[in-house]
Amino acid sequence: MKLLEALQALKKAPADGEPFVVALACGFEPLHLETFLAAHLQRAMPARRVAVRAGLYGDLAGNVARLAHAGAAAAAVAIEWADLDPRLGLRNRGGWDPAGLPHVLESVRMRLSQIEAALSDAALPPVALCLPTLPLPPADCVPGWQAGHLALELHALVAGIAARVARGGVRVVDAQRLAEVSPPAQRLDVRAELRSGFPYALPHASAVAELFARLLCPPAPKKGLITDLDDTLWRGILGEAGVAGVAWDLDHHSQTHALYQQLLHSLAAAGVLLAVASKNDPDLVEQALAREDLLLPRDCLFPVEANWGQKSASVARILRQWNIGADSVVFVDDSPMELAEVKAAHPGVECVLYPTEDDAAAVALLSRLRDLFGKETITEEDGLRLASLRRHAAISDLAFRVSDLNDFLRQAEAELAVDFRKEPSDPRALELVNKTNQFNLNGVRLTEGEWRARLVRPGAFLLVAGYRDKYGPLGKIAAVAGRAEEGVLRIETWVMSCRAFGRRIEHGCLAALFERFGAAEAIFDFQPTPRNGPLQAFLGELLGAPPGPAARLTRERFAQACPPLFHRVREVTHD
Repeated sequence: MKLLEALQALKKAPADGEPFVVALACGFEPLHLETFLAAHLQRAMPARRVAVRAGLYGDLAGNVARLAHAGAAAAAVAIEWADLDPRLGLRNRGGWDPAGLPHVLESVRMRLSQIEAALSDAALPPVALCLPTLPLPPADCVPGWQAGHLALELHALVAGIAARVARGGVRVVDAQRLAEVSPPAQRLDVRAELRSGFPYALPHASAVAELFARLLCPPAPKKGLITDLDDTLWRGILGEAGVAGVAWDLDHHSQTHALYQQLLHSLAAAGVLLAVASKNDPDLVEQALAREDLLLPRDCLFPVEANWGQKSASVARILRQWNIGADSVVFVDDSPMELAEVKAAHPGVECVLYPTEDDAAAVALLSRLRDLFGKETITEEDGLRLASLRRHAAISDLAFRVSDLNDFLRQAEAELAVDFRKEPSDPRALELVNKTNQFNLNGVRLTEGEWRARLVRPGAFLLVAGYRDKYGPLGKIAAVAGRAEEGVLRIETWVMSCRAFGRRIEHGCLAALFERFGAAEAIFDFQPTPRNGPLQAFLGELLGAPPGPAARLTRERFAQACPPLFHRVREVTHD
């Protein structure tokens, strides 16, 4: 991003948009880093009005210590060597005497300890941290082609603090990714540093700010990947080479396909849905997927669409099976024509070319896919997702054959676990809020800082519901949040996974809320979205009319409209 682009992006901020305040802690003059950070965040949140507040010049440790009281929704911390000891910067005179270098190390160690203590404050907003990015001055006695003791010790110190605070939830800028977008030799602006105290070249300032913005306002991860087989999952055409003829190894110059399989297996283990859309003979496909040397187990793939029809039709069936939106899905194929055909039928699907003949591009594709699907934490529900989808498909078929849904639910031996603990460290509730579309009260997405702020308000409540029945567990699949005041439930957030549809879990959650708070009425902060039809239908059935903003439902009306509930309700307790 150019500086002019950044300024133009900030001009587009809506005057009436809800503020999103970010604290920027650094020891140098923030200048253009502040501008770029605000601009990148504004692009990520066009409906908000972003404001960045910087701290005091020359007081990095103090600025970090004050983050807990900054009143910000998020914070970015940029450390440079001169912030840890002035002798490691260009604006300080003297101090490179070899005898003084141990004192430099001790000074840096002390300053890092202060920063680490401040970053361990439980009251901090979400924090993104960038370790020193600029070159060290030639303070050590060794020539530049040799790593000196001072440099090695300094890098070890900052790596140590990064590892420790990351375990506590601080999000650290990846040095390798930063080096890809901002070459180290082009980062320092000596003239600007000496004249104004701002050390970054403009492209470097933009690169750091963009990575900060991605850490503080990450894009929603994709949920499902649909892959082709021939010259994608493996090298070769199955119908021509046969089951034993397709390859993914060094000997057949097809190692990148092995790496692709490895990545898909890793994504599946993290809860990403994987499916196949291939123009192929289904019997041959099953034989090939059963090969013992395949790095992606067959049971990670559901469903497998192997036929001679259009791939867009296969993708449509997969989307129906998964019950997720096209904009949450990536389709990978080696054929530009097939990608174009799927894109035309499903514009929301992100279509990605597998570069069969370009090994370097194939390896780069792996990083791109990791970016699209990456998530900070893997929850128990991620591991249950594929199995529950398979069960849901089987259960839906069984329920369809049962004439009375009540009979089916009565024999399901279901348990609904309701947890009223307002615990922001459990990422599952916020994850549901920010990725659920169909059963979503209003489509409002929240940052981690905003979520925490909602939970500490007077009267705030949070219900997280888990579910299991004799067909298996679904994990935590619903979250309801709002305020309980004077006998009224103000429900501001309500989301439920599509995997829970059809089991009356939504009715059970509302019944549990009425019972818990003894409320006589619930008011829903409802807003229609292009995707929340299931939620609209649910409220419409209870209300007896289409829902509108601030829809009201009395407890008496709910009791009349609620169908029979057969699950046991268990309140989760915590010692």
